[in-house]
Amino acid sequence: QVQLVESGGGLVQPGGSLRLSCAASGMIFSRAAMAWYRQAPGKQRELVARIRSGGSSDYADSVKARFTISRDNAKNTVYLQMNSLKPEDTAVYYCNAVDIIGMIPYNYWGQGTQVTVSS
Repeated sequence: QVQLVESGGGLVQPGGSLRLSCAASGMIFSRAAMAWYRQAPGKQRELVARIRSGGSSDYADSVKARFTISRDNAKNTVYLQMNSLKPEDTAVYYCNAVDIIGMIPYNYWGQGTQVTVSS
């Protein structure tokens, strides 16, 4: 059974930093594409950043140059380093994994971690 467990959320002042972690189990982590999504109240869930199995990554325009996604395959963990946080970054952040088995994509989600940016 695949599990994704996020941690690292919390309350931070504007301009501050947080690092989110997502520990995966029950899957071949190195094979999966990993991503962070977020959902603010009253808004749709949106992609924040994604890192592929080969290490290439891409970002939403709103977080480019502020956020960095990385992965440690030895620890089955993906990270999101968030710098220069803004109030509009406030949301529940979700870890996502996509594993392709036999040409069929399997999509997994974590339970989410709250990030609040406020003075």
